[in-house]
Amino acid sequence: MIFDSHAHYDSEEFDADRERLLGEVLPEKGVVGVVNMASDMESLEKTVELCEKYDYIYGAVGIHPECAADLPEDWLHRVEALLAHPKIVAVGEIGLDYHWEELCPRERQKEVFRLQLDLAARHNLPVVIHDREAHGDMMDILRETKPKGVVHCFSGSAETARETVKLGLYIGLGGVVTFKNARHSLEVAASVPLDRLLTETDAPYMAPVPFRGKRCDSSLIPLAAQKIAEARGISTEDVLRAGCENARRLFGIS
Repeated sequence: MIFDSHAHYDSEEFDADRERLLGEVLPEKGVVGVVNMASDMESLEKTVELCEKYDYIYGAVGIHPECAADLPEDWLHRVEALLAHPKIVAVGEIGLDYHWEELCPRERQKEVFRLQLDLAARHNLPVVIHDREAHGDMMDILRETKPKGVVHCFSGSAETARETVKLGLYIGLGGVVTFKNARHSLEVAASVPLDRLLTETDAPYMAPVPFRGKRCDSSLIPLAAQKIAEARGISTEDVLRAGCENARRLFGIS
């Protein structure tokens, strides 16, 4: 019962074996659902193609903050046009990333983020939020706009996680909880209500220990789920089940 709420299988790192991995390996290992995240103009259509090819793959379309600087004039229209597809279940991956501020200035990031939050609200869709080194501005915008969705790869404190949940959002956790410096992530894992927790990978990135630094895929989620389970004092199966049920609820997948 593995549900990966955040992956990038359109990445070139899967070009060599994508068909076998998605068509055979992952289903055989118990992966029942994946939400593939677009991040730039090129990955919008690739995400739709994956949704149409594999029954268990769904998609989110949006522009990542790293890619927000030089967009075509019709970018928002092109994102919106894909929202009518029955397997596009969210607007994402969107948000703020001040670690890579040289790729896109902060004000432009916030402008593109707000436009996509508004788009999701108009279409009654959840958002998948990227927040890196931008917690202050992010929380200000979330308090103001109150979207439904998930903050993926959550990197804030347990206190910030509690406020995020109070705003109605879910918390996405993945391989980071297995890293040596994962104290904050484990505190979040222990304190977030179980019905607000999503399991994810960010594949091909963020592989859990002992595969850190290697290509990640959805079959590795149980390694992170085990750490989350230990932090909560429950079973790994309980975490996997909750991650699956919560993802289906948030994204409207039956």
